[in-house]
Amino acid sequence: MTQKDHPQPKDRFRVRPGAPLAGTTTVPGDKSLSHRAVMFSALAQGASRIKAWLPAGDTEASLRAVQALGVQVERHSAHELTIHGGAFTQPASPLDLVNAGTGIRLLTGIMAGQPFESVLDGSEQLRRRPMNRIIQPLRLMGASIDGVNGGYAPLSVKPSALRGIGYTMPMASAQVKSAILLAALFADGETTVTQPGPARDHTERMLAAMGARLTVDGNTIVIQPGSQLEAIDFTVPADISSAAFPLVAALIIPGSDLTLTNINLNPTRTGLLDVLQEMGADLTVTETGLEAGEPVGTIRARHSTLKAVRVGGEVVVRMIDEFPIFMVAALAAEGETFVKDAGELRVKETDRIAVMVAELAKMGAAITETEDGFYLFGPQMLRGAQVYGHDDHRISMSLVVAALAAEGDALVNDARCAGDSFPGFADVMRGIGADVTVEVVPDEG
Repeated sequence: MTQKDHPQPKDRFRVRPGAPLAGTTTVPGDKSLSHRAVMFSALAQGASRIKAWLPAGDTEASLRAVQALGVQVERHSAHELTIHGGAFTQPASPLDLVNAGTGIRLLTGIMAGQPFESVLDGSEQLRRRPMNRIIQPLRLMGASIDGVNGGYAPLSVKPSALRGIGYTMPMASAQVKSAILLAALFADGETTVTQPGPARDHTERMLAAMGARLTVDGNTIVIQPGSQLEAIDFTVPADISSAAFPLVAALIIPGSDLTLTNINLNPTRTGLLDVLQEMGADLTVTETGLEAGEPVGTIRARHSTLKAVRVGGEVVVRMIDEFPIFMVAALAAEGETFVKDAGELRVKETDRIAVMVAELAKMGAAITETEDGFYLFGPQMLRGAQVYGHDDHRISMSLVVAALAAEGDALVNDARCAGDSFPGFADVMRGIGADVTVEVVPDEG
């Protein structure tokens, strides 16, 4: 599909390269935790006050969904809310999760245990994302769930009696694991989930903090039914997936020296940091404390001479959202970079392998796709061009970073989608020295 085949976006990033990045900044609250904060607080008895919450497109969709279920929400500011949880009522219309894959998969686990029928739906983009990975284990628990064409939204969920199961996951997935654990809160009998390797453990940490009877032994999680969640107050740490964009920019732009504060350093999320350090990145990571059971800290990134690396195995899960921006870093590295075991990238908001390869090619990059990854030889010098974000926040922001290290100005069409996870992206980048502005696209003709 060519860019002309896409609906014309209403805005774009204009990027002028050259300036080093410097100073100290932070990024918005963690997206994964912000989804869970809303849903788990809605289930909990009492009022939970949440600070530094991420008011992005995806998380706002989750918030509207719980409000449609009758949950009272006090909005103190864009980033601070109080959620009065404890009981759901049947929604008057389908729950619209827009583009939020995490939102629809976690909420389906919750709705499987409710005494009323519900429908979960979203955008055309979300309707293309596979849901059988949650439907199948939830059906093993007795859930009544029907999807379109066997496994796509909209999902129709009817009341049923859930039972605990022992489930071995075919692949590590925090969203699948979370859907099962949330349904298990309403099941009769113990539920055991065994994952083949590490995956994000935000659900386990937050459920335990809210009083769920849950134990973790290596890659096995056991949860008892009937756990009543209790309201808690907490501050959401900054999202390491959002931090990845200014961090990689600092590594590949000469003269840069950047410090990012209050970043979530959960070890199930720091795969990109490990790989970048293997590449020779000048990174200093300092843990400073805990927020809601999550380790947080400071990351200092300085311009570095990077060397190529091979990426595969368990680290892939720990950096799955960061592969678009990793591809940009790899283009600056000396030698052959080879990525495998990352086929999951093809069923994200877009096919992130194919889209990144195609858009970076417009900037002069030569990258070869494989079924489950890609390889390239670097370093490669990019040139400014007009590229397209494909309504995928991580694609759009990765292309901005690529343009900051290119020769000549660039236009990244579709700036709005960055707000799905990183509202104010251009403002943050300008604050550390990048020449990034948002423009309204003029009407043609």
